Amino acid sequence: MALIGNEAARLAFRAAMDSGALHHAWLLTGPEGVGKGAFARLAARRLLAEALGAPLPPGLDLPEGDRTTTLIAAGAHPDYRELVRLPKDGDKPEGELARSITIAQVRQLQPLFATKPALSSRRVIVIDAVDELERPGASNALLKNLEEPPAGTIFLLVSHAPGKLLPTIRSRCRRLRFDPLADAEVRDVLGGQLPEASAVELEALVRVGAGSPGRALRYAGLDLAAIDNALAAIARDGDPNNARRAALAKSLGVKAQQPRYEAFLDRAPSFIAGLAVERRGAALQSALDAYDMAQALAATARAQSLDAQATVFELAGLVARLGLHQARAMD
Repeated sequence: MALIGNEAARLAFRAAMDSGALHHAWLLTGPEGVGKGAFARLAARRLLAEALGAPLPPGLDLPEGDRTTTLIAAGAHPDYRELVRLPKDGDKPEGELARSITIAQVRQLQPLFATKPALSSRRVIVIDAVDELERPGASNALLKNLEEPPAGTIFLLVSHAPGKLLPTIRSRCRRLRFDPLADAEVRDVLGGQLPEASAVELEALVRVGAGSPGRALRYAGLDLAAIDNALAAIARDGDPNNARRAALAKSLGVKAQQPRYEAFLDRAPSFIAGLAVERRGAALQSALDAYDMAQALAATARAQSLDAQATVFELAGLVARLGLHQARAMD
């Protein structure tokens, strides 16, 4: 698996591996969707493969057909465990996920720690994401293992919001920071994942991703380019008769369009932020105020399940007012 972006983080971890004094717990922090989970899984495979003593190429990648990779993919590696949120309904693996990683999942690690690693001197535990541990039980259960680490065990803990973690968990870990990717890097990731997407759609996804390929991929196939075009048309002249806003609200307000509506809630504030970049003085302040209002409205719409059609109309109205002010300023 080839990772794109965050080379500094990858090199820092590789250097720690080469030092011979690898810390037992790592907190991989940064925005969601920038590759922390993928890195944790790649690093876990490399750690386990190196512990077997076989010659390997430099870096973190493993050769095709590597035994460690094969065992992990089959769920059969005795020295690897991965904790993630599980489906609420065990009979529907593609269904809705539970709200948290439960204390029962963390406790299931204890028999593993009661014995030595099976294939080498090392075992690896990946938790993606540690922010989602059930509180307080699961967090406290993990903390005990971090305070008294089982011999040969490496913890790779993915965190999108480290501030929400117990301070004692953070203090037991070495932090590895992952940053948003550059647009070109996001474009490379999306191009590999979505080979059939048009250039226009890819650019729209790059914009909504805002440095996060994972976030962008959630909106693949939702025709974000059409949403961007609608917002751009509203911004051009302020939509004086409300026709464009009404059409956009009507198209996104129906239940069948819920995924596109969710995408719009993300895109509208970032679209306004893009308008702000091009302004100065009072016009810039107006755009910044509109951005703050858009962020707040989008968050409230999600938290309180506001009427979708009315929310779209109001958010598009913020764009329209900026367009109207710009048009007047140019007269």
